[in-house]
Amino acid sequence: MKVTRCAWARTPLGIAYHDAEWGVPVHDDRVLFEFLTLEGAQAGLSWETILNKREAYREAFASFDPAAVARFRPARVERLLLNPGIVRNRLKIESTVGNAKAFLAVQKEFGSFDAYLWQFVGGAAKINRWNNHSSIPTRTQESDALSKDLLKRGFKFVGTTICYAFMQAVGMVNDHIVDCFRFTAVSATAPRRRRASGRATMTQFPARTQRK
Repeated sequence: MKVTRCAWARTPLGIAYHDAEWGVPVHDDRVLFEFLTLEGAQAGLSWETILNKREAYREAFASFDPAAVARFRPARVERLLLNPGIVRNRLKIESTVGNAKAFLAVQKEFGSFDAYLWQFVGGAAKINRWNNHSSIPTRTQESDALSKDLLKRGFKFVGTTICYAFMQAVGMVNDHIVDCFRFTAVSATAPRRRRASGRATMTQFPARTQRK
């Protein structure tokens, strides 16, 4: 039987990512830092390029441990610029180190980056119902707000379109088209919203940690 997927998932690597990760809510800070880094690295490139470099990124950036990356010295950055496994862009590499420091500051203020991040969608994933890929936006009010706040906190490569792609990746929004076989499964991983005092609240976070 033919399986219907989102149109962007065409290659074996893209299909594997789409089927296992894209849109599934993430609440693990290390994984959130990984996706924030990878989405920023993608700027000007294809997501397929980044997926191909993902394992090299994990090795180069201490398995995306923000505390370890925050300690990277200029000499380490220079070595990374010679690493063919990652995107050898000085601004992107230096921004990853700077973002790690800003990430730690957010953790200190909010207890976790997860607690900070999910407030931008009211604590629960937004489940959209798109009939085709062309209807999916590249930015929203929520991504605008997240981008503005991250920039204020010193993060780099966090423009609103990057933030929206990040939100899609970590399941803050479910942008699988309704005909995609993953739409229902991903929707089921999201906590239900209920109405209380005139606003949506979260009933629970899923235990599971885990784009385009």
